[in-house]
Amino acid sequence: MKEISLRILNGTGLGKRKPRKNVASDVYLCIAPDVKVGKSVKFSKFINLYGCEVGDETKIGAFVEIQKNAKVGKRCKISSHTFICEGVTIEDEVFVGHNVTFVNDSFPRATSSTGTLQTEADWKVEVTLVKRGAAIGSGATILSNVVIGENALIGAGSVVTSNVPANAVVTGNPGRVVRYIDQGHDSGGQVDRLKVLRLKGSKSDLQPSV
Repeated sequence: MKEISLRILNGTGLGKRKPRKNVASDVYLCIAPDVKVGKSVKFSKFINLYGCEVGDETKIGAFVEIQKNAKVGKRCKISSHTFICEGVTIEDEVFVGHNVTFVNDSFPRATSSTGTLQTEADWKVEVTLVKRGAAIGSGATILSNVVIGENALIGAGSVVTSNVPANAVVTGNPGRVVRYIDQGHDSGGQVDRLKVLRLKGSKSDLQPSV
């Protein structure tokens, strides 16, 4: 895999530099030649991308790794220390908080049945889909083979083990739906009103915005 040494200034532009020896003051990116990068994408320092796709106007934070056959859509924000593994598709306008981990294998093992160390060929990748407008809080873990619905909100530190409905708020380990949100959008697609709809059995069906 070819390594490219780059310096990013003020979060704008992306200029190639001739590879150099490690210097503490330098900022390095590792971007493989097969990565597809859209227009106006902003990268922070110390990222590792290979075989993936990043859409227009997306921002990638520091110490992020995105593996091959993963896709990040347009106008997404991927915060620092996040790991996006092979088989993950993130649609447009998704927020991913700091230190979020995606998983693509339900039964990982270090060795095969013969006792030899497993190779890439021994793994069967399980896919995950995060739909448009969803948000994932910092420290969450997203297990494989799940779909997170449009505009869903995953609470910080949650462990998502099953599909999440659109507009659902999920918290805990394992993650459970605790409420739903009703979003009103202005012409620019930004949320200007947020109602929290509690699940049946709660004291109130409607709570004001927080």
